[in-house]
Amino acid sequence: MKILVLGSGAREHAIITSLLSEDDHHDVVVAPGNAGIARVARTVDLDPNDPGVVTEWAIENAVDLVVVGPEAPLIAGVADPLRERGIAVFGPGKAAAQLEGSKTFAKRIMDEAGVPTGRAVRAGTLAEVESTIAQFGAPYVIKADGLAAGKGVIVTPDREAALAHARYWLEHGPVLVEEFLGGPEVSLFLFSDGHDVLPLTPAQDFKRLLDGDEGPNTGGMGAYSPLPWLHDDFVDEVIDTIALPTVRQLESEGTPFIGLLYCGLVMTPRGIRVIEFNARFGDPETQVVLARLVTPLSTLLYAAATGTLAALPRPEFALDVAVTVVIASEGYPENALTGRPIAGIEAAEAVSEVTVLHAATAASATDASTLLATGGRVLSVVAVGSDFAEARRRVYEAVGLIGLEGAQYRRDIAARVELPAQA
Repeated sequence: MKILVLGSGAREHAIITSLLSEDDHHDVVVAPGNAGIARVARTVDLDPNDPGVVTEWAIENAVDLVVVGPEAPLIAGVADPLRERGIAVFGPGKAAAQLEGSKTFAKRIMDEAGVPTGRAVRAGTLAEVESTIAQFGAPYVIKADGLAAGKGVIVTPDREAALAHARYWLEHGPVLVEEFLGGPEVSLFLFSDGHDVLPLTPAQDFKRLLDGDEGPNTGGMGAYSPLPWLHDDFVDEVIDTIALPTVRQLESEGTPFIGLLYCGLVMTPRGIRVIEFNARFGDPETQVVLARLVTPLSTLLYAAATGTLAALPRPEFALDVAVTVVIASEGYPENALTGRPIAGIEAAEAVSEVTVLHAATAASATDASTLLATGGRVLSVVAVGSDFAEARRRVYEAVGLIGLEGAQYRRDIAARVELPAQA
């Protein structure tokens, strides 16, 4: 197939790596990509958030399947004109993508579908926030209602910090004040064709910047898969009580969800609860989930895009474990210092079973062989091993070979997997 992948991060690099590993030798094109992606696939200078431009390019270049990686193009409605023109696209339309684009919309869908989640109140003023946090009590959970690049959520016992967060985001629109749900967090991805779903394997990511889950929230500093502490029927329970009810509710409203349903879950003493939904693959969980995937990814993507998931068995995964560690720029997540050179990637990739996925890199304008960091999260180093000890040894050996001035990374990713740990 000729496949157009939209996006420029490590998530997209992981998707491309998986597609290129298949025996079918797909023609994979990426828009816009990054320096690392450009080393393995053709990239085109195309605005992924422009539905018209993407659709015309896909038609003119006889694309068989469009895979939308990030959330912004989905919220912009890039999938809709593609489908209208008969092109298979993996990613929900603009209406269904509100499952991620609006926390209020997601809560309404969950309520209508009877999906277990925490209480939430939409607040448009600071007074409403103050009233609600007094009702819910600490720890306080405040979320920006719209997209916030992983930085719109605060969970804190500090009332003043919660109010400061609310005050900032209220300048951009309403916020959601939510009931705190305590317990270990789990990410589960499910392919959806608008009616049926197929699950991938669970993963756990680490949102805080620093070891021991200290520091500010980030887009994710690492992840691991599988989760040996999950009960055996976890995936089936999520399908029956969360994923299918959500997908069928959206279908009943005339807004079928076609693409990747990301379920952010928490294992509370009262059972599994939804923290949030996303409308695309999560980053950095995708990096470890796809590293273990045995079933051809293209088969799953195309079946979801064409409404034929019911004909497929559940995806198969290797028994090996996978760990990824994110290398971030100095100053991330508040003010990342960019433009610094990166060294040692080839040495890192020479470590057994290690892959380095690029999140924010570009070739230097003066020396194409020199890579520069162009964003906050720069690289995802992924290692596979027969057990967690081996995977961690490999990933941290590789991380240690990469040079980036002021680099930040956590040293405790997957350090404890025998017991549930707060993500």
